[in-house]
Amino acid sequence: MSLMALMLPLALGIALLVDRLLGEPPLWCHPVVGMGRYLGAFGGRLSAMPPSQAFLGGALVWLLGALLCTALALSLELGLIHALRPWQDAWGLLGAALLLGLLLKPLLAWRMLVDEVLSVERALEQSLAAGRSQLARLVSRDTSALDAEAVREAAIETLAENLNDSVVAPLFWFALAGLPGAALYRFANTADAMWGYRDHREWSGKWAARADDVLSWIPARITALALIGLRPQGLLRLAQQAGRTPSPNSGWPMAAMALRLNLRLSKPGVYVLHAQGRSPQAEDLLQATRLARRALWATALLLAFCALSLRLPA
Repeated sequence: MSLMALMLPLALGIALLVDRLLGEPPLWCHPVVGMGRYLGAFGGRLSAMPPSQAFLGGALVWLLGALLCTALALSLELGLIHALRPWQDAWGLLGAALLLGLLLKPLLAWRMLVDEVLSVERALEQSLAAGRSQLARLVSRDTSALDAEAVREAAIETLAENLNDSVVAPLFWFALAGLPGAALYRFANTADAMWGYRDHREWSGKWAARADDVLSWIPARITALALIGLRPQGLLRLAQQAGRTPSPNSGWPMAAMALRLNLRLSKPGVYVLHAQGRSPQAEDLLQATRLARRALWATALLLAFCALSLRLPA
């Protein structure tokens, strides 16, 4: 077996381990923060343009940013591979995998996601106002009029959606295309999170929103399958419920979470998932994180195997 083929699966596991032990790197060296600053430098000016100019400008800025991110990631990965060649042994492999895992880690955020979601329940234990305030750190919707059940619904929805966006999808593209794939996805998802809204940013963010839809399509469904399990009757209901959301992707992991935990999840005036389910209670946020953790590790093992299989010599 080629040692090079083992580098990506090992790096994937190392990235998750580093995330678990250390969490996020400092802001000054966080690549996603850098992506956000790049996008923020153009966002205001683009959204003020007429629609056709805003769309063209948004597409060009997105393409340039994506090119820069993937080129930098590719140069780093190729540098590691080149450094490994004179040391085609287990120690060289481990060293390269460790460095690649450290580079991959900032492109995913599992520990931070869980900490933020569980903080919502801890804040609710203090007061409803505290729970609303903590939730506002996670979602773009107005939280000022939500009751405790609605706060929990939104927190669980965020957990399910970002299990895909912040963890599974970067790992999927890493398994498929290495560090450049993960960097491209993270840039696309960051651009959608900053620009992809139906307000004054609609036209400048339209390209970013569609690109994120395309890149998230397969990972979102993998995430949903991992959450709900391979139950034939559950798969049909999953497809039915996922179509109730306006997004082509986010409804899949959210619907899977709702069905698996028998919860009603909704966004007022937009969608209701598993309407027959019960309202979330205090213990359900912890249950949701446990389910998401199991789904993550099952998916990580699958993707590590896929990364290995794709790189084994024929």
